[in-house]
Amino acid sequence: MACPPDPRAISTFLEAIAAENGAARNTLLAYGRDLMHASDWFASQSSALSEADRDRVEAYLVALDAEGLSRATRARRLSALKQFYRFAYDEGWRADNPTLRIDGPGRSQRLPGTLSEAEVTRLLDTARDHGADTATRARNACLFELLYATGLRVSELVSLPDAALRGAPEMVMVRGKGGKDRLVPLSDPARTATAIWLDHRDRAEAAARKRGQPPSRFLFPAKGAEGHLSRIRFHGLVKEIALKAGLDPARVSPHVLRHAFATHLLAGGADLRVIQTLLGHADLGTTEIYTHVLDERLRQLVMDHHPLAKE
Repeated sequence: MACPPDPRAISTFLEAIAAENGAARNTLLAYGRDLMHASDWFASQSSALSEADRDRVEAYLVALDAEGLSRATRARRLSALKQFYRFAYDEGWRADNPTLRIDGPGRSQRLPGTLSEAEVTRLLDTARDHGADTATRARNACLFELLYATGLRVSELVSLPDAALRGAPEMVMVRGKGGKDRLVPLSDPARTATAIWLDHRDRAEAAARKRGQPPSRFLFPAKGAEGHLSRIRFHGLVKEIALKAGLDPARVSPHVLRHAFATHLLAGGADLRVIQTLLGHADLGTTEIYTHVLDERLRQLVMDHHPLAKE
């Protein structure tokens, strides 16, 4: 069976991984962008993505390197091609997989940025006082307390259903990547902040219903198309609060707070596999990068206390 034209082939591939693997919307968008970029490049070379041979694919990778793209970006784009050509081979569109023996540039190991416990405390304190009214301040306090207490991905946090937090539970069920659920414990400060926010939220929802507006099922409702606080808005909010807390906004993001959650747990003696479960990592190797964040702290500990380290 001949491979369909590139746009249709890419669309079919995305539909398949969405159905079979439960790929998240952002993952599908990323695959789509990378494959369309490759398709456009092959078209500029009088070729097609669906028909490219190994030499053409390698020429494309060389072109990406010449553009000055990072190793991580080049590795991601090659990964998208590998997935696409494997699918094309399995579907009978091609008799071969041109990427089968192509090795990627690999990813440089970049240590995750993090914050000290004192810096996180400053953020939490500032979040409680940031906002034009009491309800907004309560929402901001809840967002930051939950994020630091659970290490949720930002998409998991902003899309939490309000039902998951009713009754001051000690654990919250989180729907993670690939539709996988996991239980994450809540700290007492996070439970308290959530209860306060729910009181404000429910009063606002009751007033909205009186105006004929439908109720929201999200913990952090918003007027946008998604129905909940957007990732972009929360990212901007984190920057605002970091600046107000006297921290460099470039160092602070929702993902950095997730790193802080994991790093502080590890520093406190938590087992790496427990942290893997809490973060929702499929592979322990992904979690192991947090051990490197502590390397400098351990080195300094030895330099300060080992007798042979003294001058």
